[in-house]
Amino acid sequence: MTPSSKNKQIEIHTTADDHRIAKLAALAIGLHLVEAVLPSPMPGVKPGLANIVTLFVLYRFDFATAAWVSLLRVFASSLILGNFLSPTFALSLSGALLSLSVLYIAQYLPQRFFSAISLSVLAAFAHMAGQLMVVRMWLIPHAGVAYLIPVFMAVALLFGVVNGVLTNYLLRMNPSQADEDKG
Repeated sequence: MTPSSKNKQIEIHTTADDHRIAKLAALAIGLHLVEAVLPSPMPGVKPGLANIVTLFVLYRFDFATAAWVSLLRVFASSLILGNFLSPTFALSLSGALLSLSVLYIAQYLPQRFFSAISLSVLAAFAHMAGQLMVVRMWLIPHAGVAYLIPVFMAVALLFGVVNGVLTNYLLRMNPSQADEDKG
């Protein structure tokens, strides 16, 4: 190794979008970590507060930014919490991927009929469905898992509504430039 090769630095060029995604992902990761230390009423039940950030980003920016924020949260949180590539990671990733798939389709629905609350509920149902599919196919390959569906979907409905209401509140408190131009 030559002396000049030791001093070479790799320079990474970032954009304003990269910085925005990093800040929003950090917020989502922080909310996820807070949730991780909160007591859970039953195994596998968390309010999904980080999903508020994903919905907010979907409304304020675009689907690609929301997907980056959501997936960065899943990977970074699992690394921080020490469960990367564990069953917990698989459950989180499957829920996020199915939720993002539903949000991708839902962004094309008429906005006058579908608010942040309804998108939050759809995403929560999809997240729970993704997790239950992984549980059934991999972790507990038994038909008895189906008995849990009503309980977990009721919880998804509850937290989907709560997170949607909170997202609506944040959207009203932080109007986008387009909203300000209209008003």
